[in-house]
Amino acid sequence: MKIAPSILSADFSRLKDEIQAVEAAGADWLHVDVMDGHFVPNITIGPVVVEWVRKVTKIPVDVHLMITDPDKYAPEFIKAGADWVSIHPETCANPNTTLRKIRDLGAKASIAVNPDVPLSRVEACFADIDMILMMTVFPGFGGQAFIPDVLSKIEEVRKLIDRRKLSIFVEVDGGIKADNIERVVRAGAEVIVSGSGIFKTPNYAETIQQMRRAVQMIMEDGG
Repeated sequence: MKIAPSILSADFSRLKDEIQAVEAAGADWLHVDVMDGHFVPNITIGPVVVEWVRKVTKIPVDVHLMITDPDKYAPEFIKAGADWVSIHPETCANPNTTLRKIRDLGAKASIAVNPDVPLSRVEACFADIDMILMMTVFPGFGGQAFIPDVLSKIEEVRKLIDRRKLSIFVEVDGGIKADNIERVVRAGAEVIVSGSGIFKTPNYAETIQQMRRAVQMIMEDGG
């Protein structure tokens, strides 16, 4: 399991310190939520911030594009240092073409699935992705409550991937904290995005350790 703190919930007045703190605390990746105010009702950051994030951390930078024109902007984020790029199928004329372009530019490609989007909408993308991002909230703002109904969809996508023997990570994002991470991992998650579940706690290292202990209990009892 990989833990990817979402900097959307970090203190941006001391972003460098926050990034280095979660890296020292045991984070595996950094998750960056990019919103343009069109596809989702919020505006966050652009490639310039990702460029500076890349300069202050050595761990992978995982960029989630919640924007209306990923074909135009994905190359800029990759150039800035994104290792992983997630797009939403609703924002592309041809998601497979966009995903292949991301790969051609040297990044790993991911398709994001909102809670109300059926898996049938993205199954055709499986040949062109390295990861699928399952949203357990509706994107737009940090700090939302986890939607438990998505767990069955996570289980479904995990079975699809395993049945087809594909090398695709299952990433889950939205309302995940130390007290519910077990349910998400049991459902099939391999990459856990957590924003306020980490950055709004007093001790990042202790929180990440709690998350890992919860997952270790799953391993010990056979999953």
